[in-house]
Amino acid sequence: MRKNARRLTVASALVGTLVLGGATSYAVSTELTGHGDARRLDGDQTRELRRQIDGGDAQNVILLIGDGMGDSEITLARNYAYGAAGELPGIDALPLTGQYTTYALDPSNGKPDYVTDSAASGSGWATGTKTYNGAISVDVDGASQETLLELAQAKGLRTGNVTTAEIQDATPAVQMSHVAQRGCKSPSRMGACPDEALENGGAGSITEQALATRPDVVLGGGASYFGDTATAGEYAGQTLMAQAQDQGFEIVTDAAALDAVRSADQDAPVLGLFADGNLPTVWDGPAATHAGGAEEPVTCTDNPAHTDDVPTLEAMTTKAIDLLDAGSDRRSKHGRGWGWGWGHSTKDDGFFLQVEGASIDKQDHAANPCAQIGETVDFDAAVEAALDFAAKDGNTLVIVSADHAHSSQIVYPGSTTPGLTRTLMTADGQPMTVAYGTAEEGGSQAHTGSQVRVAGYGPGAANVVGLTDQTDVFFTVRDALNL
Repeated sequence: MRKNARRLTVASALVGTLVLGGATSYAVSTELTGHGDARRLDGDQTRELRRQIDGGDAQNVILLIGDGMGDSEITLARNYAYGAAGELPGIDALPLTGQYTTYALDPSNGKPDYVTDSAASGSGWATGTKTYNGAISVDVDGASQETLLELAQAKGLRTGNVTTAEIQDATPAVQMSHVAQRGCKSPSRMGACPDEALENGGAGSITEQALATRPDVVLGGGASYFGDTATAGEYAGQTLMAQAQDQGFEIVTDAAALDAVRSADQDAPVLGLFADGNLPTVWDGPAATHAGGAEEPVTCTDNPAHTDDVPTLEAMTTKAIDLLDAGSDRRSKHGRGWGWGWGHSTKDDGFFLQVEGASIDKQDHAANPCAQIGETVDFDAAVEAALDFAAKDGNTLVIVSADHAHSSQIVYPGSTTPGLTRTLMTADGQPMTVAYGTAEEGGSQAHTGSQVRVAGYGPGAANVVGLTDQTDVFFTVRDALNL
């Protein structure tokens, strides 16, 4: 069993907190110099792991994706916020871990394209089918592939889709729509997807398909696309916002309104739109530059653009779980909580929820380590909320992974490299230099093709162990929910 066993509240999981430049960082008081001081295990964990392995069915699945959250991005966040010997209380708490491959396909020959984008990777876990970069839940020939969210709906389960990006962005889009290119987000942006345009007999843009798919809860950004006008069909000439209102969606636009929502179902699904584009990051700081690594270490600060009107990913995740779980008597009286196996309810209902921490990737692209780390910490809090629910519920499978790896790397303190660097002061009181080397200043750092971590807790979680592929997640979730 792990030396720092998981607690069910953030407060009891932490030994102490440090406030660094306005943004919160956490440190575990640990001596590292003695024999065995850096161990993370306390004795043999075999018996504990046996308890975690269960092949039973799940009532609910919560799939959490840290966009661009490779092993390096996880390590950066842990070092900065908790120290090298610390733990991320959500991401690091899942008891069963593995790695999965993320490659896309070259549509010209069906062979591997070694560096995926979010669209191809997301389509892989959403549908079980590999595809090309840019594709949203279609195969290499353009044929639509049924998604986990659609399969869950067909079985009568509640469904949710939460993101810190636009709800039309690639990762949320793969569960709700099928288009040839990820940029086809609204009727005026369908140039790359003529076959999907309503006027050509298609299913419409990503936004229009999201309304038609009608998950019970959708939360994120992307409000600007709802100002676009339908070009064909019943709502031709009307805005997509008017269409959503006419179709009975309960539309909320700030944290207080979201908190006030008490129910979500097919009669009145909840559509939360908290920004015109992507949600602002929770932390900010100076970007990496050619000389940044040699400058004085910086601490991260709260982003003033992330006001109280903007819900955190943890708040959106908690609310989505509450709404999807409300009104159903699914919790088994036999669920024993963390580490002791799962209860098995006989009711045939439940929910499927996908949650994305989107701007880990977006701030990695921008070579902004503070914003990137802040989004990882924000994502970690959402993971912890999901695990807290799952431990109490006893019938919930939680899977945490990423769509692809990214550029940020930890290098020797104060290093100057041919790329871009920035040195941060961590929770250990030590400098940590972060390097980006795949684009010049002002450019967009590139994804990388490395395998990424996948971790699980709950019924069926053992299927993440070892080396798998992102498409394996589809089958693990499908089989756990009997879809």
